[in-house]
Amino acid sequence: MLTVQINDQQLQLEDGESLNAIQAAQRVGIEIPQYCWHPTLTVVASCRMCLIETGQRKADGSTDMVPKLVPGCQLPVKDGTVIITNSPRVEQAQKATLEYLLLNHPLDCPVCDQAGECFLQDYSYRFGRGHTRLQEPKLLRDDKDHIGDQITLFTDRCVMCTRCVRFTREISGTAELQVIQRGSHAEIDIFPDQPCNNKLAGNVVDLCPVGALCSKDFLYKQRVWWLQTTSSVCPGCSSGCSIHVEQNNEVVHRLRPRVNLQAQGHYICDEGRFGWKYIHSPDRIRAPQIRGTDGILSNSNWSVALETVRQAMSGAAKQSAESAVGVFSPWMTIEEAYLLASFLQVLSPKTRMALGPVPTIGDDDVYPKDVHGKASGNPTFVIRAEKCPNRRGVEAVLRHFRGQVVGFDELMRETARRPIDALYLTGGYDQHRWTGEQVDRLKQLGFLVVQDIVSSPLTAAANVVLAAGSFAEKDGTFVNHAGLAQAIRRSIRSPGEARPDGRILWELCGRTGLFHAGKLREEIAKQIPELGRLRSDLGDDGVRIFESAAEPILAATNGR
Repeated sequence: MLTVQINDQQLQLEDGESLNAIQAAQRVGIEIPQYCWHPTLTVVASCRMCLIETGQRKADGSTDMVPKLVPGCQLPVKDGTVIITNSPRVEQAQKATLEYLLLNHPLDCPVCDQAGECFLQDYSYRFGRGHTRLQEPKLLRDDKDHIGDQITLFTDRCVMCTRCVRFTREISGTAELQVIQRGSHAEIDIFPDQPCNNKLAGNVVDLCPVGALCSKDFLYKQRVWWLQTTSSVCPGCSSGCSIHVEQNNEVVHRLRPRVNLQAQGHYICDEGRFGWKYIHSPDRIRAPQIRGTDGILSNSNWSVALETVRQAMSGAAKQSAESAVGVFSPWMTIEEAYLLASFLQVLSPKTRMALGPVPTIGDDDVYPKDVHGKASGNPTFVIRAEKCPNRRGVEAVLRHFRGQVVGFDELMRETARRPIDALYLTGGYDQHRWTGEQVDRLKQLGFLVVQDIVSSPLTAAANVVLAAGSFAEKDGTFVNHAGLAQAIRRSIRSPGEARPDGRILWELCGRTGLFHAGKLREEIAKQIPELGRLRSDLGDDGVRIFESAAEPILAATNGR
């Protein structure tokens, strides 16, 4: 065991642990302020905000202190290290550093997007002076809207921490951002005609501690203190990135990465970051619909719609159990798949169940890249080719109820000899819509029930349309490519009369009371051995329920 003294507290570390002074202080609840340091990036110690006193305890009990203050980000702790973060020398250094950083920083907090989550604001209040001694005019620089399609740079606000530059060189590998000029004229900029448009570019906005780099998508939309944050999981691919969903007045305004070293690490891709807009699409299905005798789909109420579905599916199962079929979308949660499978099982043990289309685009996109756009070095982030969040979880449910997983294409090939009289089809495919060929095939089948989020040619062909909820409107469980089960949590209400899928299927099964994902997880863990590691509370980081050769990519290096 290693012993480190931080102010008047002692920290015990395991042999072999590698931490710097900032991380060690965090372990005992002490914050060392810092701008340029980040656990996934190389250490440059350029901001000088983390200056501390340090020394080494000798065998005789005395302490040999270093005469000068040192950056905490550059100080690896070892047995006997002494760290002082609250001495008059340290406090004076913090005040001086903040005063320097604020010399040319514009006082535009009332219009800055970062206000409310800005390191400069927080540190000025906690560690800085309450006034400025600057008498000269501030240095003014032009803003740079050309930095990227999704990014704008307010140059005056930049404190030259270079987090963004190091990110594009070390994490994405694309190296679009650089420091130009020198001294007081130094600025962040791009190489000519090479804007920062890589698929991870939005992360530089999260990394920026002071509001210099801002998202064009979020710019001037909301004040951050109005936003309500919910922990969830990105549904964009099988990586299962942990995210924060941030909304106000039932409108989602942005997604941000949530650190999870079991999943994606510290970052998310721009496909996930900006791919949620379908939630508020004008084509959202806002009420259940039933096709009348006139052949027109009309809005209905839930009681009538669900009873119509029960009668159609039950009638088909009575004629021939195999003619009643359920298609399970890989966007379903484990709980939803379990409820739909239970409903079909009650109709008859011979009803058919199939996995819906699993959209796959190209190959896994691995970062960092080299100058030729090819993966190079140790992987820091992977955008998965499989563009759905819960194939593995849905497959586990299908294996339990039917012993195997039948794919959608195989189901369609079987229709010639095993016709379908009633088909319950779940969607949620957002931008990965059904192909025209698939829709044409499904139109030729019998009674069609479509449970989906937005209107499409497929819903236009349905006999009953059930208005479902997006990932931001429901509770449940997703299992990523590496077998990590994570909880998604409801952050907004569904529009109109639309409902979360879990509630729809709960009532379809005739269950009483209210849908509760945690309680249902407990039931599933008892009923399905393959999902036996599920538990009511999955925590913030999730629980590994499958063993897998595909390990998660961790973008964490303890300060490199």
